[in-house]
Amino acid sequence: MPTPTDYERLLRGAALRVTRPRLAVLAAVYDHPHADTDSIIGFVREHLAEVSHQAVYDVLRALTMAGLVRRIQPAGSVARYESRVADNHHHVVCRSCGAIADADCAVGDTPCLTASDDSGYAIDEAEVIYWGMCPGCSAALSS
Repeated sequence: MPTPTDYERLLRGAALRVTRPRLAVLAAVYDHPHADTDSIIGFVREHLAEVSHQAVYDVLRALTMAGLVRRIQPAGSVARYESRVADNHHHVVCRSCGAIADADCAVGDTPCLTASDDSGYAIDEAEVIYWGMCPGCSAALSS
């Protein structure tokens, strides 16, 4: 788990000023992977009560643009944020409760990750979302 000093180093490394709202939002994203904006606002306000909605939105945008957080938005879902940015991982989403978990890239033969016609693009990333039922919802459904 990163420390406040680690968050400061991340911000400085991305040429962003170190501010209390940026530190609080970065900590919230690290502590609560795949949280939506409203949840992040709530987490930030636990430590920084005076922060505005707009400030959190602005910080999330700056952190995303700087590559410090990743914004994902599965179909039918609000935007969510995560701190895992250094790889091309994917996500699995529960159709029932909306829970989201990370899914590492498939290894071996992965024909669905190879475009049949790249139209001349230099493809460097694939975004895959797996849909299904999380263990909790599956257990509730079968009982």
